[in-house]
Amino acid sequence: MVKKDEAAMKPQDTITIAPSVLITIAKAAATDIGGVVRMGAVPVDVSRLLTRNTVGSGIILDIEGKSVSLDMYLVVAHGANMRDVSHEVQSAVTRSIQDLVGMKVNRVNVHIEDVDMSDGESSS
Repeated sequence: MVKKDEAAMKPQDTITIAPSVLITIAKAAATDIGGVVRMGAVPVDVSRLLTRNTVGSGIILDIEGKSVSLDMYLVVAHGANMRDVSHEVQSAVTRSIQDLVGMKVNRVNVHIEDVDMSDGESSS
């Protein structure tokens, strides 16, 4: 007897996840962490221009088969513990990609690009 799940997917069937989906998932996971104000800018680096890495929204993806590595560029809030925020981002991004997409995450490198010194009040 064939199980329902086995009948639905045949061995030759494939599922393709666009790199932009991984960027969206990673960005959402990172910006949900307290202390992360926004994504930072990816520094311009000539060596990166010559590689096939996907770049977007403060994130560089390196996809190798069924695994992914990420470099994330963040702006954090003034007074936030940068080490704790970075560890929380690494955990949240890893968990989100593994749970939502099923890909193995090799590493999540967090780069703090700036500190937001505003206190949330607009000046008059």
